[in-house]
Amino acid sequence: MRNFEVSFNSPQCGWMSIGFENDENAFSSTTAHAPHERALSELLQILTRLLETGEFDGTLLWNRNPEEFDFVFAKKDDEVSFEIFQYPTEKRLEKESVFKHTGQTGEFCEAFHQTFRQLYEDRETDEFQSNWKQPFPFADFEKFESKLR
Repeated sequence: MRNFEVSFNSPQCGWMSIGFENDENAFSSTTAHAPHERALSELLQILTRLLETGEFDGTLLWNRNPEEFDFVFAKKDDEVSFEIFQYPTEKRLEKESVFKHTGQTGEFCEAFHQTFRQLYEDRETDEFQSNWKQPFPFADFEKFESKLR
């Protein structure tokens, strides 16, 4: 599957719009900076691991109070599968798959890189730290970027 796009819009008041799109489906939502405060850092760490290893399985917790999401990553050889599961409440009793993508590791990670690069470049103008209620994850972004190159 090709044409994978990722969009994270500039944060506002602790919230950020996110979106994923490919040839077959699209998903968009808003997300909150809490309770999963390290979600952006953890996402960058997962992306870095995808670039470093031949096989990987990982889940990132993401939220949009009261809904929660699991971003599930699986890599085998040079192919990544990415699926988002939505839970209607924090109790996590039911889940629904709301987005799926499979693609080559480099292309998949580059889509995220473009989005993080834009957030990084606009961090001062968008007052990232005050609007996201935490600093931009510089160290994790730099490590991810160095592995991508």
